[in-house]
Amino acid sequence: MPASAALRRVLPFLVPYRTRLGVGLALVVTSAALGSVVPWLLRSAIDALREGAPAVRLWQLAGAMIALSLVGGVGRFWMREIMNGISREVETDLRDAVFGHLLTLDAAALAPWRTGELMARLTNDLSAVRMAAGPAIMYLTNTVAGGAFALAFMLRIDARLTGLALLPMALLPVVMIRLGRLVHDRFEAVQSHFGAMTTRVQENLSGTRVVRAYRQEAAEEARFAEANAEYVARNMALARLNGIMNPSFGLLAGLGGVVVLGLGGALVLRGAITVGAFVAFGLYLGMLTWPMIALGWVTNLFQRGAASMARIVEVLDTRASVVDAPAPAALPPLPEGRTGRRLEFRDVGFHFPPTPGTEPRWALRHVSFVLEPGDTLGVVGAVGSGKTALLELVPRLWDPQEGEILLDGAPLRALPIDALRRAIGFVPQESLLFSDTVGANIAYGMDGAREEPAAVTLAEEATSGVSDPDPVVRWAADVAQLAETVDGFPSGYGTMLGERGVNLSGGQKQRAAIARALARRPGVVLLDDALSAVDTQTEAAILQALRTALAGRTTIIASHRISAVRDATAILVLDGGRVVERGRHDELVALGGRYAAIVRRQRLEADVEAAEAAEDTAELAHGGGRGAVAAPGDNQ
Repeated sequence: MPASAALRRVLPFLVPYRTRLGVGLALVVTSAALGSVVPWLLRSAIDALREGAPAVRLWQLAGAMIALSLVGGVGRFWMREIMNGISREVETDLRDAVFGHLLTLDAAALAPWRTGELMARLTNDLSAVRMAAGPAIMYLTNTVAGGAFALAFMLRIDARLTGLALLPMALLPVVMIRLGRLVHDRFEAVQSHFGAMTTRVQENLSGTRVVRAYRQEAAEEARFAEANAEYVARNMALARLNGIMNPSFGLLAGLGGVVVLGLGGALVLRGAITVGAFVAFGLYLGMLTWPMIALGWVTNLFQRGAASMARIVEVLDTRASVVDAPAPAALPPLPEGRTGRRLEFRDVGFHFPPTPGTEPRWALRHVSFVLEPGDTLGVVGAVGSGKTALLELVPRLWDPQEGEILLDGAPLRALPIDALRRAIGFVPQESLLFSDTVGANIAYGMDGAREEPAAVTLAEEATSGVSDPDPVVRWAADVAQLAETVDGFPSGYGTMLGERGVNLSGGQKQRAAIARALARRPGVVLLDDALSAVDTQTEAAILQALRTALAGRTTIIASHRISAVRDATAILVLDGGRVVERGRHDELVALGGRYAAIVRRQRLEADVEAAEAAEDTAELAHGGGRGAVAAPGDNQ
């Protein structure tokens, strides 16, 4: 994206502060104007001194210079206060806009982005845009205004000397355009590599257990050192360019000083201009020289800001593939006495976005079923059979490419996404918890999201057995068999969890995720292998509690364990995204097909585990151990 186009995208974020921006820029111009009058007064003072003017006149000129300097200093203070403040607010608004936009993106839109890359754009890139939106505008205005005022006074002193002094600066635009483009490209390369480094750090921190388990600390440190060295090299290339830019501008301005010293001195000797005018002209040239040098820094800021804004615009211009219909229909409210919703799949086919140049791989094909309110659907199949894809289509995390899904007779695409997802409680395969309290994690999404107006019935509150400030949270934890565990924590439901719930076991995280879904009291509940990390005894207790808690609600349970789905109203067996068997547990077992094979295999595994456990118990009772390891020196 061209630098000018990228910087234009910052303008909407400056509009809310246009009044303050106008005041700040007015102070910049006023301060520059007042500063340019001081050398003119100095000229008058020098000439008056040479002419033997009375002391009162000299004191008046001195007082005027001091007053102008003081007023100009106050103006410069407030211009910095206002302009820097605006840049901070623009940065805040832009960060809010980027973060808010990221929350609207679905999995397909976010797939090309790495976490570290997005983090870099929310940190380093925003800082570069802030510098362009505040300090760069301020210094550019000061450069232009200060240069214009200085040039005007220089022309009044001697137009020919002014032209000769500015002649070397004719090369300035050429140097500025050429070096500015290089700054843009090199800074973009720096920011891109910073995103890659951030991604590596993020992956190492989140995967620290894997790194340590495989003893890859040294290898990861070497990889990071290599990336860090490349980051330094790219920054040094940018620093060398900056090192060339400012001296180049200074050299061109210095050549003008040589002209003034030579020709201006000759004019003084000939009496063409006064000594005071010569001194003032030198000061004005200095006032013009500094903006020329500052122009390189300002160009640098704008180019950095443009490169960073272009990277931010890439995120802001990314659009979700799952969006609301132009005129979405309202989700019908639940009728009196009903807690579940009717869900229907009509010949649904879905594939994930293919990589460029490859054919799509269908995750689901020709899937049809109807769930009435209160029905429970079990979904089983091998890894990659499409179980997770089926569940993720219901809350519209993805949209199918074929067929149609209806909720209470309304197509999902016609419903508002917000209302649809409020009606659903979803427990994904990965039970992600936030760095907050246990209670807050369970209550996540409860604010106005429950389908039923009542918080909890008296019967449900009675089953909790323990009074709690939030009975819904307690009831949900009871159903998920988590309440007793939480009661054992030092601060109960106020216990803080680490990042992603790192201080909980896998089973505890899954139970917390189940409680979070139940606390919303939704009309549709989706459990995606949500009991895989709990033991069979806990699983049985949870399933028993869920039968009561989910009574009347529409439920889909995807699981590898037959025990989780055997009591379902209907069971689908998926293979390669297609439904190969359907029916109740007993019907499918009697059929003797794929489902029956899964049942036999899991029964065999359970029998083997039970036999091994019994053998271990017997050997321990006799003082031995089947898996005991001989001590060094023992006969083996």
